[in-house]
Parts: sequence; structure tokens; C-alpha cells
Amino acid sequence: MAQVGFIGTGEIAAHMVAGLAGEGHQIFVSERNAKVAAGLVAAHTEVSVASNSEVASRSDILFLCLMAETARDVLPVLPFRPDHAVISVMADVGLDELGTLCGPATDIALTIPLPFIARGGAPLPVYPESAALLALFGARNPVIPVASEQAMIAHFGVTAFCAPIIEQVRVTADWLSEFTGDDAGAARYAAALFGGYLSDLAQGGATALDDALVSLDTEGGFNQTLRHHMAESGAPVALRAGLDAFRPRLGLPEAGEQ
Repeated sequence: MAQVGFIGTGEIAAHMVAGLAGEGHQIFVSERNAKVAAGLVAAHTEVSVASNSEVASRSDILFLCLMAETARDVLPVLPFRPDHAVISVMADVGLDELGTLCGPATDIALTIPLPFIARGGAPLPVYPESAALLALFGARNPVIPVASEQAMIAHFGVTAFCAPIIEQVRVTADWLSEFTGDDAGAARYAAALFGGYLSDLAQGGATALDDALVSLDTEGGFNQTLRHHMAESGAPVALRAGLDAFRPRLGLPEAGEQ
């Protein structure tokens, strides 16, 4: 079992701690967000609150969960060791800068945990590969190694895809509830319908999305009709344009320049 520390104790750190609870680890969380830290201590017997320096000195694996500007102030004064495994969930601090901020630690990786990591099934893209991340979360969450830091950073943009999809599920549920009179039942049905397909697709290979669209493309069927309507209204083009708009913010090359 591991000694795991969290520098920064916000929402994502809390979900990660919940996902590790009950597995025999010693977990240290920083006192930066006292309310969240106190709640984690109350909920999980293996969690202790400490100063940032104590978290670093008492842990073998460190998760960095800070805002970028805060990280630049906090990290340089922490007692990092060469044997530390460091995993950053910060969007705006790259590996080169982390190498400077976290020296002499060299086992440094980037990942993106999502809130449902606490129950499992949360995809964890990672660059470079991290044995520590795989050991802690890989049993219940798909750890997905990516080929470069640029590819890793692009995943931050894709996380924004969640809200537009949930909005479409909400619109669908609202439409259904006009006929059922049951808002809660309509929401459960729409969410479960979409969630069921996504769960299967997440287990598929490279062509899973294309194969699913083919299977739903019955001539004149409801799925084909609605998909064509949304394509004609420009929804796919708007989605691609919205994702492309993240390129400057994420430091990614313009389309066609990769």
C-alpha cells in the first residue's frame, strides 16, 4: 500500500481521495481548503490533514491539484525527493515547467481525473506513462497512455464536450416529459439510454464509433432522421469549431499545422 499526498484540496482531489479510500493507503491532504479537508477526514479514517510541506515529506506519490499561479508559488519550496512519483492534474503547467518546480523529482506525469473517478469508469489519459497512476486507479478506471504532451493537452479541451452532451440529454428529457408528465422518469430514461451506449462504446476498438453509427443508420429510422436534421442545422460543424477555438488557449497548433 502507498503513502499518497494531495497538494491542493478542491473538488477533483476530493473525488480522487474517495476513489482511493478503503484500499489500505495512507492519504495526506493539504490544509489549503480547510472545509474540504475536514470533510475528507470525517468521511475516511485513512485521511490526515497536514501542511503542504508535511504532505510532500510524508508521501511517496504526490498529486498536484492547484491552480497554475498558485502552483508556481507553492511547489518550489516543497521538499521533493528523487524517489517521488508526481502526478499533475493541472491544465496550464507543462512538463518542462513541472520538472523545474518539482526537482529533484523526475517521475512526473500529467493526467485528467473526472469527478466520477470515485466510483470507477473514469478515463485517465496520461503522459508519460505512470506506474503510480496505474497502480492506484487502473483497476477500476481505464488508464490511456498517449503519445505526446501535445496529445495529452488536447484531452483537456475534449473534457468540455461533456456539458454540450448533457445539455442535449436535458433537452431530450424535457421533450419526453411533455408526454409522460414525469420529469424524473424522463431524465432517468434519457440519461440511461445514452449512458448505455457510451458504456459499450468505451470498451470498443478504434472503429467502435463508426460501427455504432452504422448500426443506428436504418434507412428512414428515427436515429437517421434526427442525425440528418442535426447535421443540416450545423451542430457537428459548431462542435468542431468550438473545439478548435481551444487551440490558442491550450497552445495547440492551428488545424492542418500538426
